[in-house]
Amino acid sequence: MTNCLLKVTAADCAGGRTAFLAVTRASLRSFVNNDGMYIKSDGRMNENELVARNVRRYRLERAMSLGELARRSGLSKQTLSKIEQGVGNPTIETLSQLGAALDVTARRLLTEWGTPVYVQRAGDSEWAESASWSERMLDETYGSGYVRTLVLRLERTGAEPNVIEPHAPGTLHHIYVITGKLRTGPLNDTVDLAAGDFVRFPGDIPHRHMCLSERVVAHMVTTIPQVRQFGPTVTRMASGSSAVGGSDH
Repeated sequence: MTNCLLKVTAADCAGGRTAFLAVTRASLRSFVNNDGMYIKSDGRMNENELVARNVRRYRLERAMSLGELARRSGLSKQTLSKIEQGVGNPTIETLSQLGAALDVTARRLLTEWGTPVYVQRAGDSEWAESASWSERMLDETYGSGYVRTLVLRLERTGAEPNVIEPHAPGTLHHIYVITGKLRTGPLNDTVDLAAGDFVRFPGDIPHRHMCLSERVVAHMVTTIPQVRQFGPTVTRMASGSSAVGGSDH
């Protein structure tokens, strides 16, 4: 997954889960907030900003104009424009229409999807105690797709670290530092981490890992969504025959 000078031990598995969204407007804030996490880039988003970012992202990934989305969803261009600006205050019915038009579940419009950088510092973490063990929640993701989990080892060489090219749209990297100090994240939004710190950041934009100590060992989970694209389209040819184009992947 990464093209730095690293020693990597990886175990791959396919996984994920789907869920049906049935919530009221009053419950959306508790649904989308990740308590105990800090959004580095622009502060905690409200649900309208989250929906705006996701709707625009899914629309652009499908090379769909605002007019085309309006046609597919049955919503006006004015309504869609307000939603993408974060001032639309969409209802559950509107989210369902948008989800159907974009071929995603409504819940995906309300879930962080490769956007801001989230940091959870070791000193700010909370442990849940039980009779037999303690656990610390680092992160949650929703949907279905491909999950890659690995142990990342870096050594300081003095050379400029490689820039890692973007992965598939929607990819997220989740990194927990075990030992050492690490600088990682998108090129314009890196964070410095120490042992016990956790970060989640989008892997579908250029990013890098830089060792700030002699050595770093970290646990990294990469999630790559498998969003089904629209099916084949039929294009009428000059001769009257038709050609099938497009893909479903």
